[in-house]
Amino acid sequence: MTKLQTTPFDGAKYITEPPHVIELLNDALESGEAGYLVAALKAVIRSKCMTMIAEKSGVKRQALYRSLSEDGNPTLETLLSVLGAMNLQLAVKESEAKAA
Repeated sequence: MTKLQTTPFDGAKYITEPPHVIELLNDALESGEAGYLVAALKAVIRSKCMTMIAEKSGVKRQALYRSLSEDGNPTLETLLSVLGAMNLQLAVKESEAKAA
């Protein structure tokens, strides 16, 4: 029996168009899961080129990798800088969940 060979899936190469980027980031924000948001942001940044986003955002590349790592926790300043570098911004809307 031959061993099945697999390769890790890299979704970053499929997140190239602005509507896909916006949909993914909005979904991550709406989930309320910080880990999902960081993973989504990392995939989007990788799809755009980490070095270019680091330069445009003013965040050092190594700091960007560290803050977007599995144990990372990007600051609001980093998040806003990176989104700005991609010509994106955060928006706030009322939650669809009813208040208790």
